[in-house]
Amino acid sequence: MIRRLLFLLVFVLLVPAAGAQQDVPSEVWRVTIEDEAVTPGMERFVRRVLGEAEEAGAECLVIELDTPGGLLTSTRHIVQDITGSRVPVVVYVAPSGARAASAGLFITLSSHVAAMAPGTNIGAAHPVQLGPPGMPSPSPQKPGMPERPRPDEGDSPDEDGSAANGDGEADTNRPPAQSDIMTAKQVEDAKAWVRSLSKLRGRNAEWAQKAVAESKSASAEEALELGVIDLIAEDTESLLTRIDGMEVEAGGTTRTLATAGAPVRDVSRWWGEKLLAAISNPNIAFLLLMFGFYGILFEFYSPGWGVGGVVGVLCLLLGFYGLSILPVNYAGLALLIAAVALFTAEAFVPSFGALTIGGAVCLVLGGVMLIDSPQGFMKVSLKVIVPAAAATAGITLFLVGSIVKGHRRRPLTGDPGAAEQTVEARDDFQPHGGAYRGHVYWNGEWWSAVCETPVSAGQNVKIEKREGLTLYVKAP
Repeated sequence: MIRRLLFLLVFVLLVPAAGAQQDVPSEVWRVTIEDEAVTPGMERFVRRVLGEAEEAGAECLVIELDTPGGLLTSTRHIVQDITGSRVPVVVYVAPSGARAASAGLFITLSSHVAAMAPGTNIGAAHPVQLGPPGMPSPSPQKPGMPERPRPDEGDSPDEDGSAANGDGEADTNRPPAQSDIMTAKQVEDAKAWVRSLSKLRGRNAEWAQKAVAESKSASAEEALELGVIDLIAEDTESLLTRIDGMEVEAGGTTRTLATAGAPVRDVSRWWGEKLLAAISNPNIAFLLLMFGFYGILFEFYSPGWGVGGVVGVLCLLLGFYGLSILPVNYAGLALLIAAVALFTAEAFVPSFGALTIGGAVCLVLGGVMLIDSPQGFMKVSLKVIVPAAAATAGITLFLVGSIVKGHRRRPLTGDPGAAEQTVEARDDFQPHGGAYRGHVYWNGEWWSAVCETPVSAGQNVKIEKREGLTLYVKAP
């Protein structure tokens, strides 16, 4: 009897405790991407968080997204990480006023759950230019403009391969196929990619293709109505309540989300990722190169190896590291190197400022061409380039002017500085070997002096030359 009572007591105490442990929901991890372009820095951050969330057994990862777009390669890697993740990923375009433009559309469509806050928008993913620089991009058909007839809609190619209209005449308005063939191929590739992502998650593939081909954009309400996203939520708390109980497929298995009341863990970048994100900004990388140039230039103009050289080398290393993760145009980099060479040559070649002007022009052109990306947020801003070029030109002219003045100024030390200087004899010169020897006071020091004529103490004499520690003087 006593054993039964003890058994019942243990059962009553342990079973609720086990049930309570099972009822405790897993953590929801959250990262915030606030008005940030999609770069290799963001790519590495998202990949790290996904790996750690998987190891920690997180219920899901919420990415609060606000991005104007970014690099295609980084976008592909992020999308691959999300689609292959065993932790459900919820992309939440927030807060109000945020957008998931260009690359943000692909990231949102790849997520297991796509949500938006009121007052946000998504779309405008037409590739501006994905091919080599200088290659024109096909612009989307404007509303109200007649579409250009295709070969399978009435036009037939002539024997030489050129298209002709219905009257048999060559269509001279059709642009050459070679001018935009690469861009057209890239657009078709992007359309196929966004179509596959939409079908993978059961979303509106037709609208997604229009967002790529025609730069279509939609508000949160329109996106929900079109079936581009799954829901609209006011904030993260309401989002977690809305997706609670939703079934998603992640890592080959179907999971039911239990997010209502789950604790939220905010994950931020560590200092190394923050540094990488900072120097991967084209403006920061450009300024680091300029500061590095200033430091090295200062070290060249001043003797010894000091702070300027160390800081300059450090800035150059950070600048080149930032450029290593950005799509660099090597013609622009070559122009920057040419600008540095011209600024440096100004100190050694009497060009009267011509080399400095040429260096400033090369610096501006090189800064504009440095980043091989059509998006404005991925290029070096003219507001940074022009002041940097003007400051560098001004510093160079100031230094060169100081050098020229220094060369023209009469030397005050050494043999050239000693000649023709007037000094005072400190004692009476005594005969010595056919001349007269005594002492003079020059530059705060006592010197042995030799004169061909007698000299009295206190008499002023002029220095003719110096040999070793002896000054040869003459009486005026």
